[in-house]
Amino acid sequence: KMWRLSAFLRRCITSSSSRHCKKDSLFIIHPDVKEALAGHRPVVALESTIITHGMPYPHNLSTVKEVIVRAEGAVPATIGILEGRIHVGLSSDELDFLAQSKTALKVAGIPVFVTGGIGGVHRDGENALDVSADLTELGRTPIAVVSAGVKSILDIGRTLEFLVSGVCVATYGDSKSFPAFFSRQSGFTSPYHVSSPQEAADLVASTLSLGLQSGLLLAVPIPEEHAATGQQIEDAIQTAVTEASSKGVTGRDVTPFILQRVTELTEGKSLQANRALIHNNAKVGSRIACALSKHKKVKATSEVILRPKSQRTREQIVIGGINVDFIAKGTTQKLVFGEINSGSVCQSFGGVGRNIFDNINHFLFFYLYVQVSQFEDQLASASLVVLDGDIPVSTIDYVCCIAKKRAVPVWFEPTDADKACKPFLSESWKALSYTSPNLAELCTMNHTLGLPTPTEVPISLEDVLGCIPALSRPLLEHLHCVVVTLGALGVMVCGEHDADTVHLQPQKQKRKGRLCAIHYPALAVSAKETVNVSGAGDRYVNKNSCVRMGLIAARTSLLSPHPIDPSLTADAIHPEKSHSQLWSKSTCVWMED
Repeated sequence: KMWRLSAFLRRCITSSSSRHCKKDSLFIIHPDVKEALAGHRPVVALESTIITHGMPYPHNLSTVKEVIVRAEGAVPATIGILEGRIHVGLSSDELDFLAQSKTALKVAGIPVFVTGGIGGVHRDGENALDVSADLTELGRTPIAVVSAGVKSILDIGRTLEFLVSGVCVATYGDSKSFPAFFSRQSGFTSPYHVSSPQEAADLVASTLSLGLQSGLLLAVPIPEEHAATGQQIEDAIQTAVTEASSKGVTGRDVTPFILQRVTELTEGKSLQANRALIHNNAKVGSRIACALSKHKKVKATSEVILRPKSQRTREQIVIGGINVDFIAKGTTQKLVFGEINSGSVCQSFGGVGRNIFDNINHFLFFYLYVQVSQFEDQLASASLVVLDGDIPVSTIDYVCCIAKKRAVPVWFEPTDADKACKPFLSESWKALSYTSPNLAELCTMNHTLGLPTPTEVPISLEDVLGCIPALSRPLLEHLHCVVVTLGALGVMVCGEHDADTVHLQPQKQKRKGRLCAIHYPALAVSAKETVNVSGAGDRYVNKNSCVRMGLIAARTSLLSPHPIDPSLTADAIHPEKSHSQLWSKSTCVWMED
């Protein structure tokens, strides 16, 4: 099933002037489908496999025409290839044509896809290596597939093992029991289950919003009153499989042959069950599509505001990466290479963008957007946009262009020395308001701009404090502030001097005060106390008291197995409540004009 056409079809539908949507195009979008998608109404994609070779004529045609998608409030979009063109939504005449065609193809798209049962690993697949392309497509296409599980003629256990390595699998109903097409139970369970269209829509929305290039499978058991006797059908399947093998039936001909023989051997009971599950899947899929449509409408109209309307303010936006960190720490003083060393290993979520997101989330409401190009209005109205160096140069350029046009402050967190150059490869860096490099990353920024840099990164505190003002000064021609993180040496904040600290608030008028660099020593943490260094540098914001809050939060991070300590609160790191005795005196270094 060519599910990957979904995104392309949406682009065609939303642009009437696109060359792909003209009459002579390879893609023909039915007016009902085009109108529904343009109006943000629910649409359910239906495959044409049932019509072409899933059932014999005329049962295939009557089953499709009886699908009650419209009755559930959604618009059906049966998808197939006719005369060399891909049709999204078929008329009655086109359905008739496909039903009697001997050479029809199948194709599909759109976020919710309804089918009977998906393909999978064939029996004896571990030897024959016969695995359906359905599994490959599910693993690389962001779409929700509603089916009655895996076809019972396949190896269900191996199919599930294949799927759960990258595809979200959930049973629709009150239990995790995974259905086997004709039967409500296969003897296997799904990792998850959802019990209502709304729960399913929430799962679909949250999964697809991650931006992962994989789909999810919603397995819907056949209605109990129509479930055929499992053993009877299983015996028929075994017989049909044996016959297919003895007659040399292979490849794409195996499935229709077995389905036909099972229908004959069960005297039509499997066909009745097949039609019942198709109707039920269409009903469930339509309800999920309707709930998903409402979910999208809420998101489009309210932009997923996380607070009451009366309390809304301009939001902070973080655009960056997320990782899974594995942290290994030895229990001995010295690790011996080439030998087994005792220790402990723990797992936590990381990534600079995620750490910043999580850090701010302990104090503020804000967004984390994945598909940046779809949120220009939100970017333009943000109070602050934070970018990390893991995102592509094109995304950084795009955001900086909008920010410069709309006067939105942008904070760039370089991530590492190799990625620190990204905004400085073009004029994008001039749209930045803040950046928080370490010393090596600051050198990279200067080097990218063609400015002189030290041959070796300074190590001693005296050399560091002498080097940073010189390296930060060129950047401050356009940036409001440069925050240089120094690990065990603390942090140095560079910008316009303001009442014994650095003024960070963006100003429209020309700078009036002198430029300076203020060094804040770090809080002492021993190597033995350090648990996790991830996230410790992703915490510096605002001026004097907030810089000290960042230093306390960084210390807290080092003592926690999590990049951002879950117990982190504003009160816990308030510098005047319980940490005043910890502070060393800050040092101010003036910059030359």
